[in-house]
Amino acid sequence: MVQSKWYKSGWTDERRAKQREAIQRWKPWEKSTGPKTPWGKAQAAANARLIQFSRRLKKLSSKQFLTLLR
Repeated sequence: MVQSKWYKSGWTDERRAKQREAIQRWKPWEKSTGPKTPWGKAQAAANARLIQFSRRLKKLSSKQFLTLLR
């Protein structure tokens, strides 16, 4: 049982390889359709805006951030 130094999840390299093979067979990304209702689409758009806003905040210096709060 070899434990990868990059992961601390408790999965062995063998288990990770087996899971990878299973996911490659299932291909869940081909069945993913995203939101279908107007409410779901609006929620997904709001999440994207929130993520974009938080990424921009992280790039600001503390002085720039304090200027925004005024």
